[in-house]
Amino acid sequence: MLKYEYINKDWIVSPTAHRVYRASAAFSVALFFSWWAILFVGGIPSTIAPVVRPLLLAGVLGAGIMLVGMEFFLFRFDESHPLKQIVRFFVMLFPLLGAPLYCFLVYSRSNVLKSTYAKRPEGVSL
Repeated sequence: MLKYEYINKDWIVSPTAHRVYRASAAFSVALFFSWWAILFVGGIPSTIAPVVRPLLLAGVLGAGIMLVGMEFFLFRFDESHPLKQIVRFFVMLFPLLGAPLYCFLVYSRSNVLKSTYAKRPEGVSL
């Protein structure tokens, strides 16, 4: 049977994808802390609004990329016990911090990712 997949494995577990997900995790965490700062300050001051708005957009895009990528990795490539997967799924539902935590603690240490790094050519580095 021919298997058609919308998302290629290289988009999830390649070294480039790993760098993209780490950057997205950083933007997502930055968005979380800037969101709290904006709530406590009472909005974006008009003097720094032209600088902050593109950074907030980058944070939103990073959070979206992070959530989709880590959920796909969890359902497709995570080899841990099913109960751990269920707990991790619910942790990832925590907005802006769940998926980055999963990225740093589970995805970056996974055997699937390590085997992908082992297959790369000699001259390629991180």
